[in-house]
Amino acid sequence: MDFRDFSATQIRIARPTDKFTEVIHFYEAGIGLTKIEEFHGHRGYKGVIFGLPHADYHLEFTSHESGSPCPAPTKDNLLVFYMENQDEIGQLIKRMDEMGYKEVEPENEYWKEKGVTIEDPDGWRVVFMNRSYE
Repeated sequence: MDFRDFSATQIRIARPTDKFTEVIHFYEAGIGLTKIEEFHGHRGYKGVIFGLPHADYHLEFTSHESGSPCPAPTKDNLLVFYMENQDEIGQLIKRMDEMGYKEVEPENEYWKEKGVTIEDPDGWRVVFMNRSYE
């Protein structure tokens, strides 16, 4: 990936959690992301990385043996999935609902126009937006 002043091989969004097991279940069983790596005992940390092998992006969650306090930020800090297939969004939302994760009101009304917002176990918000973004 070439940026204006540098190039990078990957982008990874990493975040701590004290609800490690629940967060993994949410993103793997709920959303259906692929777990591509796990690690344990790395200077007191354990972690899991989601993404697609050889893709330019990853989502990483870590937990420290001493705890990883991490209050969720504002309700408008979002992870957004742009999805063109409305039926896939419907199936995903149904599965999340059955797991106990209900739709929440977005802070910014824009996300409600074509999207559905769900909170993960830590209170971070995920939007499933019915449109492409090119």
